[in-house]
Amino acid sequence: MEAEKKPHSHPLPSWSTIQLELAGLVLRLLPAYADRARFAAVCPQWRAAARQLQPPALPLLAFPAGTFYSLPYDEPFHFPGCGFAGYKSACGSWLVFPRDDGCFLVNPFSRATVTLPALSCVWLRPPNAVAKWSGEGKGKRADPYCIWMHIKDSDELHVIKLILCSPDLVAALVGVGYTCQILVCQPGALSWSVRSNDQCKDYQDMAFYQGKLYALDDDENLLVVNISSDQSTCDPQVSRIGRVIKDMGDKCFKGYRLYHTVFDDTFMPRSMPLKKLYLLESRGTLLMVRRKIWCRIPPPIPGTSGKIVAGQSAFEVFKADFEHSRWIKVSTVGDDQVLFLGRRCSRTVSVSQDGLLGNRIFFLDDDDEHRVDYFYDEENTSCSTYDIRLGGVSYPHPMISWKRRHETRLAAWLFPQD
Repeated sequence: MEAEKKPHSHPLPSWSTIQLELAGLVLRLLPAYADRARFAAVCPQWRAAARQLQPPALPLLAFPAGTFYSLPYDEPFHFPGCGFAGYKSACGSWLVFPRDDGCFLVNPFSRATVTLPALSCVWLRPPNAVAKWSGEGKGKRADPYCIWMHIKDSDELHVIKLILCSPDLVAALVGVGYTCQILVCQPGALSWSVRSNDQCKDYQDMAFYQGKLYALDDDENLLVVNISSDQSTCDPQVSRIGRVIKDMGDKCFKGYRLYHTVFDDTFMPRSMPLKKLYLLESRGTLLMVRRKIWCRIPPPIPGTSGKIVAGQSAFEVFKADFEHSRWIKVSTVGDDQVLFLGRRCSRTVSVSQDGLLGNRIFFLDDDDEHRVDYFYDEENTSCSTYDIRLGGVSYPHPMISWKRRHETRLAAWLFPQD
């Protein structure tokens, strides 16, 4: 009788048995990658749930010394096991490390790796292309225009932007100063491919959108880069570059908006804007973002060269209208969307359930060391935010700041599960 009265003992439920739907609700309340990583570390079941259900986490802010910040937190985040210091670029979820025989890409989230060929290993198309020059000495110039053959041996040749478009295609903007060309290859390939007689341009950005590669030049022309496969090797190659959207008629000289220049009483220019252009996708639409940096021009002093000093930034957003071959200005990107802009990588992130304000732009002063157009008054910088609807710049993370030095120009956004 006593045995019948004794209550049955039931094991306490384990956290590992959490329902998948409930795990998804929890993850949606954890916008920071650092919190997602802690969630996944609880047990194998939670780790699997994090991989299956998680909405996109907020990006990390990366620095070449191996320091990371998981927004919206202001404390450094460390990947277990490795520091990932010494990268020279970033693209999506990947950090790019230089090697003597090429470059080595590492995904710190998955620990996957990809190798790419050196810039000295380029397959020319056609193979008999040669650089032609006119003039001599300081008057020597490319004739009739600059092509890959004119810049390929420069000591300043570097990768400006890198995109892993697909498992079979990598695209890169490679150049010197304001002159660059588009190179493509397969991951793990031994050489790049380039159209060696095409004119080099000042490409501002590049994006892979709906299965096609697009490039944006400094005149705001949108170009589609058609890719084909070599019949003998099956390696990717650029078959044609065509314009799909014509520039908006805003002419500029080396980035200066001449008609916006402010003059003083002696008709000397006192301020003028420089622009940077970004290309990215948002909700199935291709966007161009124009960043206008108002710069102060100091009065001329005999015997000195005045430095142009950067001031506040303003932004305009345009969407690509492919049907009418034009850019259309938009006043909002949505109250649940945030644009993260960087020279090396830009993405749109949904913040509908993250507690963050949307319709904003997060941006960095990540200037290319080979394209120095202006200087700064302040020694330190940090990530900044621009309100698209109201205008105006704010600094949401003042505790995350760094000095404007050569290596910190490589600050970049890093996107989990890109």
